[in-house]
Amino acid sequence: MKIVVIGGTGLIGSKLVKNLTARGHQALAASPATGVNSITREGLAAAMDGADVVVDVANAPSWEDQAVLEFFQTSTRNLLAAEAAAGVGHHIALSIVACERSPANGYFRAKVEQEALIKASGQPYSLVRATQFFEFVGGIAESSLVGDEVHLSPALIQPIASDDVAAALTDVALATPLNGTLEIAGPEAMPLDELVRRFFRATHDSRTVVADVHARYFGDVLNDRSLTPGEHPRLGAIHFEDWLARSAAQAAR
Repeated sequence: MKIVVIGGTGLIGSKLVKNLTARGHQALAASPATGVNSITREGLAAAMDGADVVVDVANAPSWEDQAVLEFFQTSTRNLLAAEAAAGVGHHIALSIVACERSPANGYFRAKVEQEALIKASGQPYSLVRATQFFEFVGGIAESSLVGDEVHLSPALIQPIASDDVAAALTDVALATPLNGTLEIAGPEAMPLDELVRRFFRATHDSRTVVADVHARYFGDVLNDRSLTPGEHPRLGAIHFEDWLARSAAQAAR
């Protein structure tokens, strides 16, 4: 099959392209870096020619509320139109677990809008909702600084390795459309503040992490359902400590 991966040069996209190629499929890494732009539509029609599946893992270049909303609206509409014209049989989008439960988070609101556009398109689709990636834990810590301390909610989070996200997307891309949603998460839920403490211990960061029930996560106050999946998610195989150890070994090399 020919499978077009929008955002195919990024963290998830590059892993997905590698997985699909290893399984014998023609995987096209489509991004502005390779001459395919879902906003301007540059190269889009050519990329879709002969495609069986499109997987959208593109990330917005800005987290500003209006900019990210406009990005996902424009990109999704352009992709769906180009796919319809080319006869693509399966549209897959990577989204965020529980994004509708964080209305103060502009990025999450934009993903809700993206999902709505896909569902309303009438085209065969699959939505893959993932929890937060291990790779972004450091960024979460930096966004939560209060003076010299990191203030984080003790609400549960169930983060996942990007390799496990790519593995799930690979399986979905090679299957029939769900016309529904698959949730994926890591193998272990833990309090958000404890997640960052583990990260700091592994990275020898001496900063103090403070459990604060009022701390906001990119605009929202959290509860135990904000960053965790519902019933029967697909669970990844990689545990956080194993990922930390592997990351440390890679850094040492």
